[in-house]
Amino acid sequence: MNQHTALHAQHLAANAKMVDFVGWDMPIHYGSQIEEHHQVRNDAGMFDVSHMVVLDLTGTGVTPFLQHLLANDVARIQTPGRALYSCMLNERGGVIDDLIVYFRQGGIIGDGYRMVVNAATRDKDLAWINQQAKTADVNIRERDDLAMIAVQGPNARDKAHAALGTRIDAARELKPFFAADCSNASNNGGELFVARTGYTGEDGYEIMLPATQAADAWQALLTAGVKPIGLGARDTLRLEAGMNLYGQDMDENTSPLESGLSWTVAFKPAERDFIGRAALEKQQAIGPAHKLVGLILEDRGVLRAHQKVVTEHGDGEITSGSFSPTLGKSIALARVPAAAQQRCDVEIRGKRLSARIVKYPFARNGKVCTQ
Repeated sequence: MNQHTALHAQHLAANAKMVDFVGWDMPIHYGSQIEEHHQVRNDAGMFDVSHMVVLDLTGTGVTPFLQHLLANDVARIQTPGRALYSCMLNERGGVIDDLIVYFRQGGIIGDGYRMVVNAATRDKDLAWINQQAKTADVNIRERDDLAMIAVQGPNARDKAHAALGTRIDAARELKPFFAADCSNASNNGGELFVARTGYTGEDGYEIMLPATQAADAWQALLTAGVKPIGLGARDTLRLEAGMNLYGQDMDENTSPLESGLSWTVAFKPAERDFIGRAALEKQQAIGPAHKLVGLILEDRGVLRAHQKVVTEHGDGEITSGSFSPTLGKSIALARVPAAAQQRCDVEIRGKRLSARIVKYPFARNGKVCTQ
């Protein structure tokens, strides 16, 4: 039997189409995926992302532990609330998972870090993290008592404040990629953590709160005009925004350098020995054989994952593809030979269709970036 989030009843009441998503019963849409997509690009929508895995890490050895575990360097975020996006690598430089980690100082958990990892990789991630932590002075707590609601769109923050009032006042002045611990008496003593992060390319918050309070918060957001959005629109939004999806755009057999994520690898300081460093340095020295690019289909059809990409420098493969509601065209992310430029063909149902190689993102902050 699939697991249910604390908001399962709210999804059913809204006539959501529910699907199995890595063992969770989750809403794929509430009627129209395209309308939901436009709702987030143009106004405000909310996603139940309570299936994501929240970990709190504390202890005297937690900072050096994370500096070894992650390809990005948590020394960069020693400001309370600051967030960092990183990959967690194996020794070959392959991506075990991508994640966000927040630095917390003096919050409800004391000094430490909060990490949010993917639901699909939960068991693998926890096994790897605990294995690496055996000799470190680190406490790792899985926060399955929390729910998580992402409120996204150009009007998302204003509507979130209208809905949740003084409880999230501490988040009002947050800069992007910062979080605020709003836990206090006004939250009935429960934990409330608000981050100005997201997975849509739009502004907004990711709100972590006790699962027992999730339904009331969801209803307050509904009343403020924030519409529920399913996982279908979440995928087309993140694709337009050029955001990687684990298991498609990168995995344990691909490195950040060939997945458009070299910016998430901190090679300095040179003495920081993170897992996978030697493999990445070797790949960087010779140059990755492949790169991740954007594609826009010029012929009629729909780009999908695993379709073959043909370039004059060799073949590649689409990693994520879909129709883009914002552009009105079919778009994709594809891994192609490093020398490929400008044009390619995509094999769709036995036919070669013409596509352009472009820089992504395709759309962010309500605007088209690539035509």
